Amino acid sequence: MSDPRLTPDPSRQKQVVRRRVSVPVLDLCRRIEGPRDRQLLFGAGVTVFDVEGGWAYVQTEQDGYCGFVTASGLAEDRAVTHRVIAPSTHIYAAADFKSPDRMALSHGSRLSVEGEEGRFARTPDGYVPRVHIAPASDEASDPVEVAQLYLGTPYLWGGNSRWGIDCSGLVQAALLACGIDCPGDSDMQEALGHPATDGYRRNDVLFWKGHVALVSDADTLIHANASAMATVFEPIEDAIRRIEAQGDGAVTAHRRIADLME
Repeated sequence: MSDPRLTPDPSRQKQVVRRRVSVPVLDLCRRIEGPRDRQLLFGAGVTVFDVEGGWAYVQTEQDGYCGFVTASGLAEDRAVTHRVIAPSTHIYAAADFKSPDRMALSHGSRLSVEGEEGRFARTPDGYVPRVHIAPASDEASDPVEVAQLYLGTPYLWGGNSRWGIDCSGLVQAALLACGIDCPGDSDMQEALGHPATDGYRRNDVLFWKGHVALVSDADTLIHANASAMATVFEPIEDAIRRIEAQGDGAVTAHRRIADLME
């Protein structure tokens, strides 16, 4: 049976229109007015298949996830040239940090830069500090280093932004920034890389039923978790004992993704 998260509903395929997210964060819902499955960031590309009652049924460009978003959060497609590499930034009304800020953007947001003015990049929506962005083609080299940008970020089920993120959202943000294709949910992420059998290495990925974490070093992991309600470092053995003690079971997989970064 096909996975509805990744397979567009044939009954909803009434058009094929490219759009981009035009708000800082947009919930991707399981159904109209339904629960949030994931979130899309400013500039994310989607294919719109159907619109009903102000909701658009879409499939995302970054990972193929399908769901419903509010149609008002989408705008015309345009070429993406840059992405936000800071934990967060602002779009300003002018090339001046004292000018009004129009919106805040999370790490991973995508931008269409049209030019530069001093320390700012000019976009159709306003001005962004150049130090906070990089060309879209540039890739980070260390997923854990990227994940550290989210330290202290509040835990949010289905969250994908600096203002709220969950375990699989953190892993996806870290891997996508490094140019590694990564699905949005932990059960799908468990197919990444290959089994690791020789101890913990930086950027290994550990899985539990419904949870995922990145290994920072031989003794420590980084993860977004509901126990701390934040993205934190935690000793690996402490996390294993705590998660099993709270009734969520043992580690289900230890995957190595080093080959995906070569």
